[in-house]
Amino acid sequence: MKFFVDTADLAEIRDLADTGLLDGVTTNPSLVAKAGRNFVELIAEICDVVEGPVSAEVAATDFDTMLKEGRYLAQIAPNVAVKVPLTPAGLKVCRTLANEGTMVNVTLCFSAAQAILAAKAGAAFISPFVGRLDDIGQNGLNLIQEIVEIYANYPAFTTEVLVASVRNPIHVVESARMGAHVATMPPSVIRQLGNHVLTDKGLATFVSDWAKTGQSILDQPLPKKG
Repeated sequence: MKFFVDTADLAEIRDLADTGLLDGVTTNPSLVAKAGRNFVELIAEICDVVEGPVSAEVAATDFDTMLKEGRYLAQIAPNVAVKVPLTPAGLKVCRTLANEGTMVNVTLCFSAAQAILAAKAGAAFISPFVGRLDDIGQNGLNLIQEIVEIYANYPAFTTEVLVASVRNPIHVVESARMGAHVATMPPSVIRQLGNHVLTDKGLATFVSDWAKTGQSILDQPLPKKG
């Protein structure tokens, strides 16, 4: 599974990119507004930090303007994935941009039927929103299972399932078990993936026991070879 971080905070992106575990970035108008930066300049800087796909969302909702914005955003860097909403106009823009060789991330997916349309429109990514479905009393992970199963039936579908609105490590692990291709999550959730109380407890024991030896690894000469 590929890990994307869902943020427009450049400092967070740089920090996570340094781990070597980050495969891409997703942004949206809300995250950009929170960052308080010039949108196009920010996307360009993120694309310089991350080699993988960087989702940049159009702001318009009508076909003509969305298409113009999508083509404009695609010129920022080769790794820009233009993000469009799952609407009739958005799907039409997706088909047009995909035919032109641009990666497209179709967002705001809440049903398997919508996911089928996105795949047929040539989307590089479909973004089903797990957490938002959970918020209204539905099981968002069920949608991931449905989409993964449907896409697997049709080799001609090349769209990757990008699990969005991730709220916790369980969403990530269960999506990975189902075979989802990508999970995009806030920086806090990425860091939570590595946390476990037994890891902390075990490390504390090892550190304590090592201190009792009175040794330092770096102060010891390496054995001579041969």
